[in-house]
Amino acid sequence: MTYSRIIGTGGYLPEKILTNADLEKLVNTSDQWIVERTGIRSRHLAADDQDTCDLAEEAARRALAAAQCDAHQLDLIIVATTTPDRVFPSTACLLQARLGNHGAMAFDVQAVCSGFLYALSIADKFIKTGGMRRALIVGADIFSRLVDWTDRSTCVLFGDGAGAVVVEASAEPGILSSHLHADGAYKDLLTAPATVTKGRLNGDGFTKMQGNEVFKFAVRALSQVVEEALAANQLEQSAIDWLVPHQANI
Repeated sequence: MTYSRIIGTGGYLPEKILTNADLEKLVNTSDQWIVERTGIRSRHLAADDQDTCDLAEEAARRALAAAQCDAHQLDLIIVATTTPDRVFPSTACLLQARLGNHGAMAFDVQAVCSGFLYALSIADKFIKTGGMRRALIVGADIFSRLVDWTDRSTCVLFGDGAGAVVVEASAEPGILSSHLHADGAYKDLLTAPATVTKGRLNGDGFTKMQGNEVFKFAVRALSQVVEEALAANQLEQSAIDWLVPHQANI
């Protein structure tokens, strides 16, 4: 059986750091309030002249170096992002050009917090079915540009950055399984409600969140999908050494 295995990782954070003390000057909040509720003490923000592809490129090059892989060897490039540089072409295509790859399949995935897992799962399926041999998966966002810096319920949580992995086909088990779900019925709990009409942003493009409801849903959904993943692989909870959730609450 063919598996997909991560052979290299890379990450990038912009140089600018916004601390909780800095946020105290912007909104009615405090370092103690933020740390007690989230565990966050600082976040990184992209420079004005940085785009999502800039962050993605840095992370991608580090992942490729760690994997000792040349960009020309990639069959697939997927960028998971909610803040693409353009409406089209995809940020993945922009990244492909910068890396000097010509001909690999390249596209974006927009699934917000779940985006990287969606992208990794897609690459896993392509590799397991024999359609691809080696893939680059990048999660990158400049989420600070979707944040209202006068809204303390959201501005304390988000920052900018990128992470990347190189995945290749292997006879040894790597990714054992993926379990992905969505429920559009909860669309208003966490949203940026604006639309693009006639080339212009129509409505409020900033992030809106009902924090308590998001928290309750996330805890329930995470426990359910963990049980699903364990059952699919015939594992007990005691077999797990690390559980790494995507979340902003300590």
